[in-house]
Amino acid sequence: MYSSFHEPATDGLRYLWSRDGMHWDSIPGTWLAPKVGKQHVMRDPSIQSTPDGVFHMVWTSSWRGDRGFGYASSRDLVHWSKERFIEVMPDTSTVNVWAPEIFYDDEGEQFMVVWASCVPGRYEKGIEEEENNHRLYYITTKDFKAVSKAKVLYDPGFSSIDAVIVKRAKNDYVMVLKDNTRPERNLKIAFSDSLTGPYSPSSQPFTESFVEGPSVEKLGDDYLIYFDVYKKKIYGAVKTRDFINFTNETAHISVPQGHKHGTICKVPKAIVDGLIKNQK
Repeated sequence: MYSSFHEPATDGLRYLWSRDGMHWDSIPGTWLAPKVGKQHVMRDPSIQSTPDGVFHMVWTSSWRGDRGFGYASSRDLVHWSKERFIEVMPDTSTVNVWAPEIFYDDEGEQFMVVWASCVPGRYEKGIEEEENNHRLYYITTKDFKAVSKAKVLYDPGFSSIDAVIVKRAKNDYVMVLKDNTRPERNLKIAFSDSLTGPYSPSSQPFTESFVEGPSVEKLGDDYLIYFDVYKKKIYGAVKTRDFINFTNETAHISVPQGHKHGTICKVPKAIVDGLIKNQK
């Protein structure tokens, strides 16, 4: 399953599904209308399941102005809990909370949520405007009720957004992130032996420019990284085994037009069948 949204982002949650992880089809309809945040949008929906069979979702609830993100849970991806707004950047001049991404920490039996925020004046200005000088933050929680204080996860020295974390093995983590500076706007990699860092300096870019919204899935021994090539209005993908060497797979994937930034997770076939049967 690939969580999704379309523009305008006021419509709500959408889904793609795939048998092979490379050729995707839409499940028609929307499955949760956004009701929290100042702007009531649902951008960048990130879904992760836990061993008890519950799906947890977070999303960007406003383009600007919010100091938190939306949250809801479900057991079947059809019926969702009441939406809640999780404030994570109180008492700051935060411009935004963008693209929250759920990571389930199986060792700590808790969630980590990573997002990008711009707090004007907090970092050395660099080459970006003060209201576009993002850094990556995180919180941890076991239940999305008690939430840790937000901390900086990664400060690579430039404006960075859209981070997704992959656990390859114990003490082996990879971060895929977007360098959001105007000359770059591409994807890079960082490594760590701890989920919460410190992460290595970022790699050279492995994509062209005008790319965002990475999502990573494991297929056999390979990892496939999907991303929105937004200027060309297509989806691209690369394949890698080590996150150092990459092969362009764009010609070998298919993603429905209109799909925007989400995350990929495996779900039982019965749930996909239920979604198709109950499509709205």
